[in-house]
Amino acid sequence: VQLQASGGGLVQTGGSLRLSCAASGDIVSINVMGWFRQAPGKPRDFVATITSGDSGEIINYADSVKGRFTISGDNAKNTVFLQMDSLKTEDTAVYYCYVDGRQRDFWNTHTFNAWGQGTQVTVSS
Repeated sequence: VQLQASGGGLVQTGGSLRLSCAASGDIVSINVMGWFRQAPGKPRDFVATITSGDSGEIINYADSVKGRFTISGDNAKNTVFLQMDSLKTEDTAVYYCYVDGRQRDFWNTHTFNAWGQGTQVTVSS
């Protein structure tokens, strides 16, 4: 399974960006789709995830982005989006998408997890 992320860029404080990440491969099902970010000199941090379960989707956000970022998914296209509004300089980072689930391998299925290549988001003051 491969992930292709896009949508990063340079924006001023208060602006908006929309990130997209498409998963390709012989995917049987997806359990978690999400976004993480890594600022220079810092570890990779959780941003938001969508977890699919029997009772529906569970969405989680980091406290630092609640009310400003919105994660959504298109299951038919195996794509996850991150709408980022009211951006702050502290949101500057490389954003990585993440997907895990099950994929088909000949006659068997097995779990997988994959990371996108990262897309730079820079918020200027």
